[in-house]
Amino acid sequence: MPGTAAGLSAGARTLEAALINRARRRDETALREIMQANNRRLYRLARGILRSDSEAEDVVQETYVRAFTHLDGFRGESGLSTWLSRIAINEALGRMRSAKPHVELGAVPEEAIAAQIIKFPASSAGDPEKTMAQREIQRVVERAIDELPDVFRMVFIARVMEGMNIEETADLLGVKPETVKTRLHRARTMLRENVEKEIGPVMMDAFPFAGWRCERLTEAVLKRLAVGG
Repeated sequence: MPGTAAGLSAGARTLEAALINRARRRDETALREIMQANNRRLYRLARGILRSDSEAEDVVQETYVRAFTHLDGFRGESGLSTWLSRIAINEALGRMRSAKPHVELGAVPEEAIAAQIIKFPASSAGDPEKTMAQREIQRVVERAIDELPDVFRMVFIARVMEGMNIEETADLLGVKPETVKTRLHRARTMLRENVEKEIGPVMMDAFPFAGWRCERLTEAVLKRLAVGG
């Protein structure tokens, strides 16, 4: 689902509207379709703020429960995915501020970091040493992403890890497109410096959203909404 309603074709808008109408009626298939299309993005955005797997999962669940119980409030000014992403970001920021009352997403130190992360080629099943090396590389990169200041980390996750375009990212985070470009450049520079200190040029896919986690989150939300068996 593209991020903004304006970016959707007429056919896509019609399909999304029909899906939302079914979800308003608590149609289980529609709810599952929405969650499975958005689980990974919401999880990564929440984790990017909270830097905790379990907290991020809680945020994703709460996002869906809030969204699905207030679908009548969705007016379609933006795409459904963007609307859900904003709810997730607000929920995650609320939890972060509760733990750290003085932390604001817009308050960032002036120093800079950044790196380019590409998918790491899958190692063969019969090569445990390569598998272990890949996991260690992944841990290094995840730690480097976690260490980014908040505003750089969120732009990096949205643009690089989730593949959102500049306009979608700017709309999601409430900043100008030029700001997105500047922050992404700084994030890449900071990450490159930090990662290369430990392992040099890296190719991998950080924060994979495993199928089991996606399924577990979907089932938990449906249970809370009392939908299905």
